[in-house]
Amino acid sequence: MRFSLNWAVLSLSLLLAGGAAFAADGAPRAAPAAPAHVAPLRPGHAAVASANFHATEAGLEVLAKGGNAFDAAVAVASTLSIVEPESSGTGGGFMAVLHRAKDGRNIFIDARETAPAAVNPKDYLNPDGSPNRDAALRGPLSAGIPGQPAGLVLLSSRYGRLPLAQSLAPAIRIARDGFQPDERLRGAIAGTQKDLERWPASAAKYLPGGKLPAEGATWRDPDQARTLELLAAHGRDGFYRGETAQKLVKAVRAAGGNWTLSDLANYQAKERTPISVDYRGYKIITAPPPSSGGVAIAEILNILSGYDLTKMDAATRVHYIVEAMRRAFRDHNDYLGDPDFVQMPLDMLLSPYYADGLRQGILPDKATPSSMLPRAEAPEPGMHTTHFSIIDADGNMAAVTSTVNYTMGSGFVAAGTGVLLNDEMDDFALVPNKPNVYGLLGSAANAPKGGKRMLSSMSPSIVIGADRTAVIGSPGGSTIITQVLEGILHFIDGESAQQIAAHKRFHHQYLPDVVMVEDGTFDVATGEALTKMGYTLKPRESWGFMNVVTWDRKANQLDAASDPRRPSGLGKVQ
Repeated sequence: MRFSLNWAVLSLSLLLAGGAAFAADGAPRAAPAAPAHVAPLRPGHAAVASANFHATEAGLEVLAKGGNAFDAAVAVASTLSIVEPESSGTGGGFMAVLHRAKDGRNIFIDARETAPAAVNPKDYLNPDGSPNRDAALRGPLSAGIPGQPAGLVLLSSRYGRLPLAQSLAPAIRIARDGFQPDERLRGAIAGTQKDLERWPASAAKYLPGGKLPAEGATWRDPDQARTLELLAAHGRDGFYRGETAQKLVKAVRAAGGNWTLSDLANYQAKERTPISVDYRGYKIITAPPPSSGGVAIAEILNILSGYDLTKMDAATRVHYIVEAMRRAFRDHNDYLGDPDFVQMPLDMLLSPYYADGLRQGILPDKATPSSMLPRAEAPEPGMHTTHFSIIDADGNMAAVTSTVNYTMGSGFVAAGTGVLLNDEMDDFALVPNKPNVYGLLGSAANAPKGGKRMLSSMSPSIVIGADRTAVIGSPGGSTIITQVLEGILHFIDGESAQQIAAHKRFHHQYLPDVVMVEDGTFDVATGEALTKMGYTLKPRESWGFMNVVTWDRKANQLDAASDPRRPSGLGKVQ
């Protein structure tokens, strides 16, 4: 049958396309292209899953107007900037893994923020040399040069079908006409109220009349609508030069920051070769540095490939997964940074032989204390950032993770722009071997430098098997890596999009040496067995807001799910 033939050809082309190889210096080699004559299977319909129903509907609206998954990604990301500013936005950045159906090509878009040229690590220290968390997390000094606007322009111009203005139209309309902030956004504003009150433009936007937004009230964002209109009309120059750039620099410098017009004009979103790793007959296509997530996920899967998890009881399975997490996060802390500035031993970290060696140190029935794998402690990872997943009717795919870093980013809105700036400077190793807000350590590889991208945990991923595909990702600080890993494992085990998004989660990041556990993750027997092995289980509130789209290519059915932990989210097939 024609259907079966196309499916078989697609499977082969997907598995061949986009696999990243790395040279000794860490530079990606070109991935092999799929045969030009391949006629891919088409779903014939589309699916979008995001953290807010306005954004999901915006993506579907653009698809209905003839756009593809990449146009829809522009619509979803820009709309989230309006309706979910606590997690992502125009003043932040994103990372995206794309799959282009017509030629089977896999692409990574790096729209990560960069440090301003005048960055000075001493600005983030107290007089005693300890980290100054206020400078790193609040106000203009905490903000890197935004990457999202440039990334949206790149997505639209290179891979979209529609004019940028058409893809930005839903976000602009919602910003001008207004929407009702959901409970989570109102809660985020309440939780950061004292910080927002420090800057007049922030208070004016998020605390109208000096008060928290009331439930059911309509909230408009005309300044950000104007900013997006300039981006739509002039492309990247509409943000990085001219009116918007001047307003951004004026506001930042007036409040003690160090941005220049040159910082903005010089910013570039970049294409990089994604990482790919094979596991149990599936190819996982994921994020390369400056994301640490893809390297960590690949390293964990390589370690786990030496075990048959399907034949283990729950406690033993978790034991091996946690030990793999522990070792990958240890390496994450030591080696990774911006590939344009740092040489990384990616050949080693991604090698199955390296994983073989790490596996030898894992005992079958006992935890390995992190102190035995010589490196600080820190607070619990948060639930910040956002992720959305898209598959269109032609089989194009977009996994996009976007962020302003911590809740409400820097808290600083640049007057006249509506743009809430990120606080990504904290993702640098501002003080080597001292943890950031997510508890992650860093080394000189991730030290700040003008124009340099800070390391990220963002891990947008596409998983391709013989007859099933998933587009997957999540917010959650350092837990992004383990959430996506667990989601991949659940997908490979045959679970649906809804099951994957709803799964209870556990997390280990080398230090602190505890297994963070969502309530209900383990039954009593499993918890007792893990404790007996030497693990410290630390209960904590639910975390992460995963958004998943799956494609059963054999049945040619799409499925979309938004994490039930976020009631405003929506996964929808159209």
